[in-house]
Amino acid sequence: MILNLATLFEDINKINDYLGGIKSMGISLQKGQKVDLTKTNPGLTNVIVGLGWDTNKYDGGNDFDLDSSVFLLADTGKVADQNDFIFYNNTTGGNGSVEHSGDNLTGVGEGDDEVVKVALTQVPAHVQRLAFTVTIHDAESRNQNFGMVSNAYIRIVNAASNQELIRFDLGEDFSIETAVVVGELYRHNGEWKFNAVGAGYQGGLAALCNDYGLNVN
Repeated sequence: MILNLATLFEDINKINDYLGGIKSMGISLQKGQKVDLTKTNPGLTNVIVGLGWDTNKYDGGNDFDLDSSVFLLADTGKVADQNDFIFYNNTTGGNGSVEHSGDNLTGVGEGDDEVVKVALTQVPAHVQRLAFTVTIHDAESRNQNFGMVSNAYIRIVNAASNQELIRFDLGEDFSIETAVVVGELYRHNGEWKFNAVGAGYQGGLAALCNDYGLNVN
């Protein structure tokens, strides 16, 4: 039996490419699922949280401006103070452990629309959960809601290797909501886990702030 070495090596490369693709895809979650993050990825210290969305065509005549925000929550489920609210006007918090990329006004194009960098080992001890949210700016006056938004997702990426670890696609379950808690990173027995929340709210960013202990009246 004569082996064709060129063909054999080509087949091996195809298998390696396939296995590499599987590895880079990460875990795809459904709403309500909770998974380990650091326990299943030993040595993981820095992650990138990417959030993305598309806006559907509508005849309202106004531009969409979606904003991501992060609430650093104590065990009470509330922020300790306004510095634990990370958004486009306060892009760094948690003693520098959480850094927001800033506001993407259009949401146009491929890839993540907004990005948050998190240094897990540097998150202050009083912070038990990081809630990642997306809201529609001036939604009420522009007559806009999440029923007009599609392909929304959150993903967790290993900052060192750029490997996607976790992905949660929200689906098309929203209608009149103007704010969404997309997902949470939270502490559990000395490790970090992720919760695919996907909960919609009316009242926009103000409603979220009030729920999380910030007075924005």
